[in-house]
Amino acid sequence: QVQLVESGGGLVQTGGSLTLSCVASRSTSTLSIMGWYRRQSTGKQRELVAQITGAGRPTYAGSAKGRFTISRDNAKKMIQLQMNNLKSEDTAVYYCNYRGPDWADTWGQGTQVTVSS
Repeated sequence: QVQLVESGGGLVQTGGSLTLSCVASRSTSTLSIMGWYRRQSTGKQRELVAQITGAGRPTYAGSAKGRFTISRDNAKKMIQLQMNNLKSEDTAVYYCNYRGPDWADTWGQGTQVTVSS
């Protein structure tokens, strides 16, 4: 089973930028989908932020469009999420997700992003 390690979270001011990275422990299938989800507070459901296919086709949640960019490097077994113009409502724990060709989900441990005004 693939394991995912996230990095890049932290504290940033409103309007600032952060880049999250997620590295897989083994090669990922080109038929897989990888993405970022977030949970904005305890008890809230995890929501999709952005995802990308093995062929590099991205999908964004409405809140991420125009501000966030997801990218994927299959050779490096990595995805990244470039987040610009961050807002307080982007504060959340961000989770990397890997969905294999069998639709099984694997999650990273999560990385905290805090946006302060």
